[in-house]
Amino acid sequence: MKFSVRDNMLAGMKLEDKISTLEQLGYDGIELVGKEELGDKVAKAKELIGSYRIKVSTLSGYRGDLLSPVPSERELALKDLEERLKWSSELGAVGLIVVPTFGGPKLPDLSPLISVRDLEKSLLVAELKKASRVALDNGVRVIIEPLNRYETHLVNTLDEARQIAEDAGEGISIMADLFHMNIEEADPARSIEENYVRLVHVHLADSNRLEPGAGHTDFGRILAVFKNLGYSGYGALECGFSTSPLTALGSALHYLKRYS
Repeated sequence: MKFSVRDNMLAGMKLEDKISTLEQLGYDGIELVGKEELGDKVAKAKELIGSYRIKVSTLSGYRGDLLSPVPSERELALKDLEERLKWSSELGAVGLIVVPTFGGPKLPDLSPLISVRDLEKSLLVAELKKASRVALDNGVRVIIEPLNRYETHLVNTLDEARQIAEDAGEGISIMADLFHMNIEEADPARSIEENYVRLVHVHLADSNRLEPGAGHTDFGRILAVFKNLGYSGYGALECGFSTSPLTALGSALHYLKRYS
């Protein structure tokens, strides 16, 4: 496994300083995060990345809402997905991380004709089929991220994400986030094994959402699963810090490499 860090975890630093710092700490990649500002980060990364060993692992963030009742919001989301998938390809990234929606349902419940959940999934699959074609044309992936029930009502587990990905096309993959899995999955390691066929990315945080090693998540068992499965992608830190950012990032990487 290669290790990456979301760029917004190093607040107050210019992008080049973030890349340089992560390289000095021994990381392999950086995850570029943002909505309106993501384009500026991508443009800067294109200038910088050839001068460093660090690579762009993934992109995250887009405007609009794939499951909004407002057509213009859905259209904006699809437009941004297409643009960001092309950016991912230009940077050599794995793809774009997509959370289908945050919070509760926004579409109407049309029961008994169709429940709101079934309506949402049908709409999401239809939209992701379009995005799948763009992803495949650019050699990258849309990466569905399941969140815990307190952040979204839809797509909380790897199994749910995989089923949607399989319905939507080969350009749609999934990722595991160990913090969310700590809440939603009865056995995170087993869930990773069962859904590995579509898994291309991982977010790393401990049980308390701090850096790996600061809580009680069994990283030894989970990283052993990834190693046994032959996973060679990125594990990107997405977490808070129990101490200063640089100290925490350094100790977390040392801790993770003990098991990888």
